[in-house]
Amino acid sequence: MIPRRHRVAVRGNAAIERSSGNRANANLLGSTVHSRARRTNSVDQPSDQPGYDVVGDVHGSAAALEQLLFEMGYRDDGASLRHPRRQVIFVGDFIDRGPQQCRVLQIARSMVATGAAKAVLGNHEFNAIAYFTQHPSRPLEHLRQHTEKHIRQHSAFLQQIGNGSADHAEAVEWFATLPLWLDLGDIRVVHACWDVDAMTGLGTSMVDTDLMVAASTRGTDAYRWVEHLCKGPEVSLPDDIQFHDKDGNLRTEARFRWWDPRPPNFRYSCETPARIDLPDQVIEDPPVTQYLDTVPVLFGHYWRTWPQLDANTHTACVDYSAVHGGPLVAYRWSGEGTIDASNFVAAHASSSFASMV
Repeated sequence: MIPRRHRVAVRGNAAIERSSGNRANANLLGSTVHSRARRTNSVDQPSDQPGYDVVGDVHGSAAALEQLLFEMGYRDDGASLRHPRRQVIFVGDFIDRGPQQCRVLQIARSMVATGAAKAVLGNHEFNAIAYFTQHPSRPLEHLRQHTEKHIRQHSAFLQQIGNGSADHAEAVEWFATLPLWLDLGDIRVVHACWDVDAMTGLGTSMVDTDLMVAASTRGTDAYRWVEHLCKGPEVSLPDDIQFHDKDGNLRTEARFRWWDPRPPNFRYSCETPARIDLPDQVIEDPPVTQYLDTVPVLFGHYWRTWPQLDANTHTACVDYSAVHGGPLVAYRWSGEGTIDASNFVAAHASSSFASMV
């Protein structure tokens, strides 16, 4: 189902190498969103400026997605939801967890097909491809093994789409057309981490069967590169520190805050529960180079808490746990060179939209 040579060239080494700049981002971490971004139940007037609306992890929350798009001025033109002057960019993770995953795919696929949206591959779509795809040299196995844990993580999608159905195969085939990142010149979008070394190593933003096999094999460069882009880099915690993550799994590694421009330090460069007291200690060998470029990067994946921003002047997360009580969030970019807190918009599903899906 995955084209063996479905590849698109990267936007040139120059586009990637811009990420190695040395100007640090001003810090907006912990800022609280004010103004229109907090009025999640009011309908905003459609923007008069062209630009991109970068939408966070949807995870099957179709009612919230339709509410958010409506508030931003998108309307049904008979083929898809569309804005007269703007385009959506989805950061991936359309599926798993939520109750309306097929409707989410219907909305997103129609918008991408008609040019009303772009999208990048999230880790849940990558995992879905691997779960569906048989290993080419071991036909009784899949690239993502069907373990109890993996089945549990993917079960809501499989139940809603129909495990092994034609719709299932078609959805996976569509996932394989999504790039791992987008570099649009003045704005960049990736699901979890803008890692220049990973992009250079892969040489392409597109997945095919060969890359899926390599990226599903622990210990390979491709595995590490795709992990960074889709799931985020991690660091081993010092002093035998461990914690349970949101799913109850025991962890001895923590996600690395690659967007924080401060020198890497366990105390503020690691994603751990607040109760974990990490030492004020330099991370000697960080897994990726921190993002210090001045081209804005928007990303998802990290389960922020609304309305606290996790952003710098050139990086911002748009994932606010829409499927677990948070709003679905978008950042409305209109050509600005720095992140503006007033450009965040958020929506919970209203009862009227919830009844439509």
